[in-house]
Amino acid sequence: MNIEKRINAFVNLGLKISESVTNASSLLGHSVYNAQFINPWFTPSNIINAANAITQKWLKRDALAEWVKKYPIQYFNPKKVYEVGVIMAGNIPLVGFHDFLCVLITGNRINIKLSSKDGGLTESIAKMLLEVEPEFKDFIKISDGTLKDFDAVIATGSDSSAKYFDYYFRNYPSLIRGHRNSVAVLSGNESDEELALLSDDIYSYFGLGCRNVSKLLVPVGYNFDRLINVMGKWAELLNHHRYANNYEYNRTILIMNQEQHLDTGFSLLVPNENIDAQVSVINYQEYNSIDAVTDYLELNDSKIQCVVSNIPINHSRLVSFGEAQRPLLTDYSDGIDTIEFLGKLNQ
Repeated sequence: MNIEKRINAFVNLGLKISESVTNASSLLGHSVYNAQFINPWFTPSNIINAANAITQKWLKRDALAEWVKKYPIQYFNPKKVYEVGVIMAGNIPLVGFHDFLCVLITGNRINIKLSSKDGGLTESIAKMLLEVEPEFKDFIKISDGTLKDFDAVIATGSDSSAKYFDYYFRNYPSLIRGHRNSVAVLSGNESDEELALLSDDIYSYFGLGCRNVSKLLVPVGYNFDRLINVMGKWAELLNHHRYANNYEYNRTILIMNQEQHLDTGFSLLVPNENIDAQVSVINYQEYNSIDAVTDYLELNDSKIQCVVSNIPINHSRLVSFGEAQRPLLTDYSDGIDTIEFLGKLNQ
């Protein structure tokens, strides 16, 4: 297949996903319903949101064509077809789709090791791609057990698993990603609309994604009242038993330890220098100048996936409010260009 045929296949896949994701009788619709029984965090609404983000932002002909244009054409016509082992995370629905797309769009073969929490979603998407383009048949493999028979590796996991991957795959070309979170920088002058979009960046997918905001940087003396008020639209998270259990547990610990916090009624704002936060908890830290913010972001860059703000901060992964979980094709995880990694395998 040439690059035009591959692009056409993914455009058609996008149309097929859009048509079937809410259709309970379809293959994907069936997986959407069943996934919640394998992974309770994968609610149908969250899966549909993830699928919509993929089809609306990535699987459009113009978006794919512009993305491909940014690279040498030989990246998409490899002299040698590599079998790329991809170890996918399972923290949010379809989180490994971008790697799936990158490997196949570059003309390589993909050998997938799914997370046990995947819920059957990736396999359903793979089957749908084969329906729209059968020539991918020999390019997609899903491994049941240990990943084997590969030429290069892309692996995503926790910080501890990343260290293991670094060692285990040391003799292969590899792209290894660890755990990250996202940060929002507020000025205090945000509109209610912007704060509402920020709440989406915080609470979508229960805050489990690396692009979810888990840390707020706020000016000294920041008044949280307006933010807490607009956050209320996410109070329905308490209807999810696992989220509610996390909230009650973390709230109890904070009260017992007499630790300072703000209780929104469904989540907890806690002064904490850490970026990583537990489910239902948002850390915050005050700053007294933008220079201090810049220094903080530079110091913690290896822990940050993206920065959400309307302040013109000099950061390569700066995004607008509401866009944290709607990345562009060029918003690569950990800021590492996956197409460059794959394209240079033949050099």
